[in-house]
Amino acid sequence: MERTTCAVVGGGPAGVMLGLLLARAGVEVTVLEKHKDFLRDFRGDTVHPSTLRLLDELGLGERFDRLPATRLGEVRMHIGGTALTLSDFRRIPGPRNYIAMVPQWDFLDLLADAAAEEPSFTLRMSTAVTGLLTEGGQATGVRYTDEHGEPGKLAATLVVACDGRDSLVREAAGLRPEYVEVPMDLWQVGVPAQPGSARDGRIFMRSEGRQFAATMDRGEYYQTSYLIPKGSDAQLRAQGVQWFRDRLGELFGWGPEVTEAVTSWDDVKLLEVTMGRLRQWYRPGLLCIGDAAHIMSPTGGVGVNLAVQDAVAAARILAGPLRSGRVDVRELARVQRRRLMPAAAVQKAQVSEHEAVLRPALTTGLDPHRLPVPLRMMRRVPGLPSLLGYVGGVGLRPERAPDFARR
Repeated sequence: MERTTCAVVGGGPAGVMLGLLLARAGVEVTVLEKHKDFLRDFRGDTVHPSTLRLLDELGLGERFDRLPATRLGEVRMHIGGTALTLSDFRRIPGPRNYIAMVPQWDFLDLLADAAAEEPSFTLRMSTAVTGLLTEGGQATGVRYTDEHGEPGKLAATLVVACDGRDSLVREAAGLRPEYVEVPMDLWQVGVPAQPGSARDGRIFMRSEGRQFAATMDRGEYYQTSYLIPKGSDAQLRAQGVQWFRDRLGELFGWGPEVTEAVTSWDDVKLLEVTMGRLRQWYRPGLLCIGDAAHIMSPTGGVGVNLAVQDAVAAARILAGPLRSGRVDVRELARVQRRRLMPAAAVQKAQVSEHEAVLRPALTTGLDPHRLPVPLRMMRRVPGLPSLLGYVGGVGLRPERAPDFARR
């Protein structure tokens, strides 16, 4: 049977970052990713200031700066004719006082290339994990099928589930998230930016009638997230794609030259929003991090940042035990204790935003003359957008690169 020290399931931001950090610590680590490449539309493309600082500490800042990116300094909301600044990242201390919008496949390629420079790192693409190996109640590795569909087994001292909100590894381990009700699903679509349009590096949210959407400046196009009531996808699509074009045009003031870029419903991707958290993130020989441990709402776009922070904490705590060849559940519990508060606090804030802003926006519409209390505070409390920009951009309990990983 093949063997590695740490088997990381899932080649997303948490998995590849964890692989890089453990490899720099001299741990033999194998990352298994079921797809043949990282090319996927509408994945989390926001890289927050705390992650940018981490890349600098890892010696990867200059490489990152060569990637195609848009820098976002503010989050603004328009409700009818009323404009509000919700978050301002520009007062965050240091040079990385912005959110970088970078295609996730470029970000992952950068991390994977850096990890490949370490002799103890292996990345296996087109390798789908199909189950866990267990012995005496302890995870001892994974089953998989390779790029040719052939089955295999990989033994490991530790398995780390980084395979997202629908984690197969989490399910195989018998771990069940406790879910929270959410009021919406999400349509994601890209429309071209028109010549002469403002390139002001902001995220705009708009609410009008019973519509709510956010659009992000991606350089050549606007990446737009359009909220729909939970479970209404099929019903709304039955009205025809022209209905959606008209709604986008009405909400953002876009003409047919923009909205006709949505040629069919195939251009509109559905994200079925779920949200929840594991009560316990681990079993003997197994740890869940990122969305496998805490399924985040897309509200605030913080999922990637939290997943990366989880990976940093896990690497710092577990590198020594992994080098020694034994990981006790006490070390796995330390990772959860370290990362539980930031995940729980963000989810609590997301639930508050869902109930105070998003649910009313989709059911009755937001009245610009009678704004919800959280939005009224944005106008009445000086400095609140900057404070929220720091909390959203840096986060609670931000992680720094371990000494063994710095370059």
